[in-house]
Amino acid sequence: MSQCKGKRSWPELVGVKGTVAEATIERENSLVNAIVVPQGSGVTADFRCDRVWVWVNENGFVFQVPTIG
Repeated sequence: MSQCKGKRSWPELVGVKGTVAEATIERENSLVNAIVVPQGSGVTADFRCDRVWVWVNENGFVFQVPTIG
């Protein structure tokens, strides 16, 4: 993970609306694409420095710390 540039984790976004978290992440690290993912969805397991999964609950709020990967 050390090869990834810029901010890599956003613990302060837990409890925030997913769309707000997505915009915040992309503003704070322009090298990543934040992707909102509903709880229970399947995602690819490969590690990428340009991707952040934004896991949201059934109400659309972030429930897990978004991190690069």
